[in-house]
Amino acid sequence: MAAKRKPNIVFLGIDSLRADHMSCYGYPRMTTPFIDRFAKGGTLFENTFSAYIPTTSGYTSMLTGMDLFSTQVVALRHQGPLRPEIATLPEILKGEGYTTTSVGFEGNAGSRGFDKYLHFAGWGSWNEGRQTKAQNLNDVALPELDRLCSQKKPFFLFLRHMDPHAPYLPPAPYERMFYHGNETDPANTSMDPVKAFKPFWDFFASWMPPGITDKDYVIAQYDGSVAYMDACIQSIFTAMEARGILDETIVVINADHGETLYDHDCFFDHHGIYDTTLHTPLILRYPGHIPCHKRVKGYNRHQDLVPTLLDLAEIDPGIKFDGRSLVPMAKGCVASYDSEFYITECTWMRKHGWRTPEWKLIVALEPDFHSKPPVELYNLIEDPAENVNLAKAQPDMVKLLKARMEAFIARRKKETGLPNPIDVQGDWHGYEGIGPFKTSKQAYNTLHIGDPAQAAKLQSESRK
Repeated sequence: MAAKRKPNIVFLGIDSLRADHMSCYGYPRMTTPFIDRFAKGGTLFENTFSAYIPTTSGYTSMLTGMDLFSTQVVALRHQGPLRPEIATLPEILKGEGYTTTSVGFEGNAGSRGFDKYLHFAGWGSWNEGRQTKAQNLNDVALPELDRLCSQKKPFFLFLRHMDPHAPYLPPAPYERMFYHGNETDPANTSMDPVKAFKPFWDFFASWMPPGITDKDYVIAQYDGSVAYMDACIQSIFTAMEARGILDETIVVINADHGETLYDHDCFFDHHGIYDTTLHTPLILRYPGHIPCHKRVKGYNRHQDLVPTLLDLAEIDPGIKFDGRSLVPMAKGCVASYDSEFYITECTWMRKHGWRTPEWKLIVALEPDFHSKPPVELYNLIEDPAENVNLAKAQPDMVKLLKARMEAFIARRKKETGLPNPIDVQGDWHGYEGIGPFKTSKQAYNTLHIGDPAQAAKLQSESRK
């Protein structure tokens, strides 16, 4: 008897998508009507976390099933390739007879191993006009989907969406969908602190309207970008349905990290290890294998995705992953995985911390360009927005959480025989010879994003 064909896998990695700005996660604006309907056909996980910020480390964990101690990838500007001992999902699937294609994702430490890499225009500026990033992806992905469907092999198609990643420049009518005011009202001063933050203002000025004064307009552009992306991805699913493969395909909707908008002074970017950046969406659909109309409250992280997909595809690669399959959680056999875990950020600041359901500890490993306190402590139950730093008021809790964090670090270093990568990053910020920042003023005067071309170059250069 012929062997059963393996399921296709279509993985949407939506860059910078905040779970709490999706209507299916309770956001009052109707930003994701299609994803909301799609989620009803599968399982939505309410507490998925990207523990290692930002893009490079987030995607690497997402596509290897490993934590940062195993991958040694923690920084945006990770130097060198992924450790050869670590297998990526496309490499594993290729060994099982899959054809693999990546759209919009190359050069990242975790992107190794795809058969084919395709590109689309995913950046822009105010002078270039409104951007159709998600449709640009469709224009590349849909012909590739046709090609993949025409062959006899199962396939893995990874789609890295650049909406709603900055620049937030959604096309009409999405740019006005959630905003009906005057974005240049001189009486509005909410953008003053954004304009005063010199490391980022040149970048913002290149894609925000001239004379912008209202921060709510910028947030509405982010939400409009989410809604535009949501509308465009329908084409991918319609194409799969038309070809009769939708129900025999494992579909994943996930994000590498969230986004800080006007939160914590980390304006319109994804640095910091506050929950606005850590909390990401995760939706899985595979009829007959993943429950429909299901919402799961249990905690999980990016490292759980590869074990989950291989479990659903009935593939055992003989690898001991750091993550665990989410299928038992989806089916109600397991309530939750680790509810407290190690968190890191090595983007524009170098910090790490420990998150529990009740508490968040953040410890700076060097002074940051926001001049934030070296230690931050938040009660996530009483202060879910993380606005009241309790570090000085509750030193015993700081000591307790630090001890838990340090015990975990020591255990993982012993288990892997490797260092904590955040301790050995050298010039993590991309400025050769500077090393760790000595003062916040030095960090502020050194770090800078220029125009969108420079921002894209920073991401590209980080992966050499």
